[in-house]
Amino acid sequence: MNFRSIAFAAALILSVFASQQNGRAAVTPCEIQVVDKENGWPVPLVKLRTVNNTEFVTDNAGIVAFDLPELMNREVWLDVRGDGYGVPTDGFGNSGVRLKMMPGGNQRIEVTRSMIARRLGRLTGSGIFGEVQKLGGEKDWRETGVLGCDSVQNAVYRGRLHWVWGDTALPNYPLGIFDGTSAVTATNPLSSFEPPARLRLDYFTDVKGAPRGIAKMPGPGPTWLTGLVSLPDASGREHLVATYSKIRGHLQPYQFGLCVWNDATESFEPFKVIWDKASGGKRPLVLDGHAVKWTDSAGKKWILFCNPFPLARCPATFESWGDTNSWEALKPQRTLTSADEHEKIEVHSGAIAWNPWRRRWVTVFVQNHGKPSILGEVWYAEADTPTGPWGPAVKILSHENYTFYNPALHPEFVPDKSPVLLFEGTYSAEFANHPQPTPKYNYNQILYRLDLDDPRLLPARGK
Repeated sequence: MNFRSIAFAAALILSVFASQQNGRAAVTPCEIQVVDKENGWPVPLVKLRTVNNTEFVTDNAGIVAFDLPELMNREVWLDVRGDGYGVPTDGFGNSGVRLKMMPGGNQRIEVTRSMIARRLGRLTGSGIFGEVQKLGGEKDWRETGVLGCDSVQNAVYRGRLHWVWGDTALPNYPLGIFDGTSAVTATNPLSSFEPPARLRLDYFTDVKGAPRGIAKMPGPGPTWLTGLVSLPDASGREHLVATYSKIRGHLQPYQFGLCVWNDATESFEPFKVIWDKASGGKRPLVLDGHAVKWTDSAGKKWILFCNPFPLARCPATFESWGDTNSWEALKPQRTLTSADEHEKIEVHSGAIAWNPWRRRWVTVFVQNHGKPSILGEVWYAEADTPTGPWGPAVKILSHENYTFYNPALHPEFVPDKSPVLLFEGTYSAEFANHPQPTPKYNYNQILYRLDLDDPRLLPARGK
């Protein structure tokens, strides 16, 4: 037998061996569905961990496709953790369940919600229905190519809801896009306010069909956008505008400016530089945060720039937005008192909106230096006017050593007569105490529902 024959025979043996091994490794998963015990709704972002520390995370459908060959046909202990959802603790302090894992089987875990907010699901990133797809479902769900993205800004412009995010992770690089990504949807894009959340985003893409940057402002480093809003000019024409900052080093802005959306190029273009570090001088007032439209008691229309409470305002016209002399600084409230009066809450980030059902202004915000998570404790409060006073505050969402920053409200999704309030925020391992990042969910936007008729929110009225 010559060398070529020997090599062929060896390759054939290896191929047969590999096929046998692959055959042994191929396991039909066991479906595990995690649901809210109260209503049977699927619960996303519940972590199931085996005794040997293999972790699975439920997708938007509340599904895990359990596929460990070594644990099939056995009774398996699963630790259950879900930030606001869980199961009772046993005598040894373990919170979990025992399930018999069978190939092609089905198991169900009922969890109890301990927080006021209800988790509806992830809005951005990949594998939103990844677990149920392993089981043959959700075949028509389309992947966007985005793996993760920073906080959202929204504005209705020419009949569509525009979404703008910050730095964006792509499959080929963690900071694949660092000058903003954007998409559009209908102004009320959700057909249901129950899980699983199904937000189909129409991204602005490049010639290859991949999401692209939409705010390539001159200068090195990332471009961040804030203060997104649509404003009319003197002729009545609408303009989609924003404030931009150029970043160097670790979160250090070296330039602030204004930019305007170009419908032809479908991107933002520079309008005016309002401060550059190289030129010296004190940093000016910046139209930062979520833009909120407000008409005062005299009938004058304003745009309030809030994070969460109003930081600045300008008359609600394109011309006034472009004229820094028309801007006014405001002094936002820095602390609130908890409804039980046991805690002074230092405000970090968030948003406000007028709520027709509550007939008051409402806010969802993150506590600075909260517990158990330094930037993961989320509160709700109300006020008669957007400038306050705000409070008392009720905690609606908590995280176990994880961050949930820059919440955004979505009042435009919900009918005026509905008590449902929707909000999202950035779920991230950043700024927490070295947690293990949650696969697929980390550095993405998660949507929650708050039922304003929940009696636990009554103390927020302060009455």
